[in-house]
Amino acid sequence: METFLLALYSLMEWHRLALLLAGVLFGLVIGVIPGIGGIFGLTILIPLTYSLDPVAAFALLLGMASVTTTSDTIPAVLIGVPGTVGAAATVVDGHQLARQGQAARALGAAYSASLIGGLFGAVLLAMALPVMRPLVLFLTFADLFAITAFGLTLVAMLAGKDPLKGLIAALLGALVAFTGLDPYEGAERWTFGQVYLWDGVPTAVVFLGLFAVPELAGLVARGRIAEMGTAPDPRGLWRGMAETLRNLPLVLRSGGLGALLGAVPGIGVTIIEWVAYGDAARRPGKGPAFGEGNIRGVIAPESANNAKEGGSLLPTLAFGLPGSAPMALLLGAFTIHGLTPGPDLLRDHAPFVVSLVLTIALANVIGALICLGLTRQLARLALVPATVLVPIALAFVVLGAYQTSKDPRDFVVLLVFSALGLAMKRYGWSRPAFTLGLVLGPNLERFFFLSWQISGWSWLMQPMVAGILAVSGLMILRQIRRSRRDRDLGAAAASGRGDAVLGIGFSGLALACLAACTRLPPGAAIFPALVSAVLLLASVPILPRLLGQGRAGAEGAGLLADARFLAALGALALAILALGHLVGPALFLLVAARWQRHPPLWYAALGAAGVLGVTYALFDLIAPQSWPEPWLLAALPATG
Repeated sequence: METFLLALYSLMEWHRLALLLAGVLFGLVIGVIPGIGGIFGLTILIPLTYSLDPVAAFALLLGMASVTTTSDTIPAVLIGVPGTVGAAATVVDGHQLARQGQAARALGAAYSASLIGGLFGAVLLAMALPVMRPLVLFLTFADLFAITAFGLTLVAMLAGKDPLKGLIAALLGALVAFTGLDPYEGAERWTFGQVYLWDGVPTAVVFLGLFAVPELAGLVARGRIAEMGTAPDPRGLWRGMAETLRNLPLVLRSGGLGALLGAVPGIGVTIIEWVAYGDAARRPGKGPAFGEGNIRGVIAPESANNAKEGGSLLPTLAFGLPGSAPMALLLGAFTIHGLTPGPDLLRDHAPFVVSLVLTIALANVIGALICLGLTRQLARLALVPATVLVPIALAFVVLGAYQTSKDPRDFVVLLVFSALGLAMKRYGWSRPAFTLGLVLGPNLERFFFLSWQISGWSWLMQPMVAGILAVSGLMILRQIRRSRRDRDLGAAAASGRGDAVLGIGFSGLALACLAACTRLPPGAAIFPALVSAVLLLASVPILPRLLGQGRAGAEGAGLLADARFLAALGALALAILALGHLVGPALFLLVAARWQRHPPLWYAALGAAGVLGVTYALFDLIAPQSWPEPWLLAALPATG
């Protein structure tokens, strides 16, 4: 009790509370802008903490890191664009609710679930610190592989009525994740001779292409977020909060999953939220199906991704093993302030450790209350015309992609995965499944390779591993049988020849990867070859059905609209390269308004000035960065 009171007293000093509030406000802003995320925020703030005492420094840092997964819900629900990779699962049902005029309900449920989940994660952190060491040391690499594979099988539940499509999409995502230098043999895998791809495809850019661009293109087709004829629910905020309380067992179960998986180093927030979403999908409760606006599909991932902050801090504090990428940066902050994470830190600096727990809890409360206070105003965005929202949102999406490495090839990756995302959305291939495979792929390979190196193939016979893998296999078979039964009861609608082309393309890509594996060293080839072979086997039963589908009448018109949107995306990328990250987006907004003749030019000029101001504040004023020289400026002759 004395330790708790000392920690509370130290945190309650006014300058530390002010820094905590500043971190929370900055984290909320960071979470709203697609493609930036907590790593960007920590990179900015850590140099500012050099002159602060440890409690004040971590009040600022943890205040920011704890709430980015609260405010990232705003673009996820309203425009279908995840503010950070931690909001991808929220998009699935949250954006559907916004389209039905229930944005306030979705946001109310998300924020209240985030608040409870964050507090629950902080409580679990405080309780688990004394018993952390034996729990983490109990798990072997083989156990971690089995647990990760089990998470991948939940894809079958995320893939709607066709789990085979979901499985193929997940395996395809894993193959994309293997791009780059192999970590074990140093061999290049599908890099096409480009040094840019040695570190793999940039995950943040892939997420923006798969989710942000297709949803913005769909918003243009609809005209506004809410479907025509739907009216916003004036009591939606309170309804959402009440539904979170009615689903309190789900909130606590998802929060427990988030904290537990967050404590395992290498398992990121994207994996955690999809595991929580898949767990909730097994018990959908009353209301629409998952993927069609089920409120439980919002509550579960939001509770889990806020609780994981407490979980990921566990191995960081107890062993100096960062539980996530932001925690790796925080580990550097510990070193800056003369602290060494480990058992000695827990023993010799107990009040400081407790102050970290209190910081996470307080940041979640402040962040959730701020967002709840803004929900009614934010929900009105669902009625704003798409011609106003989409150009502004697209400008931030493209800027978020470009700031990843400030390489023009970021735009190429964005365009490629935007085209893939548009095609997958149109023909019913699960984008969440693809992203889950993309994130899980490296972990699966690492756990597989280390288990194979240590134990050969005998690790597959370990009781825990064999049991989890058997359950995973049974879940996949059960979902496949259920989908066949559903198709027998009612024939699925034909989705056009493009669906078959996409299926054949995925199978051809797996065949090409399998052939490429024959030229790689054994350590670099074994797991990608295994994934490619499983993908080809999964394609065998589905390709005949896809080839037998009829043509869809409106397919050509839809593809033309997608092509036009991709052309606009390319034009914006060229404007940024030619004119710079400030002038390019502003000019794009003015030209878009003139081209569409809506909104009025003065309104577009105001929006352009706003985008320019926010961009300058984030990328030039608060955190000065070295941006490439615009092509047009570089082409001008030098003057004396």
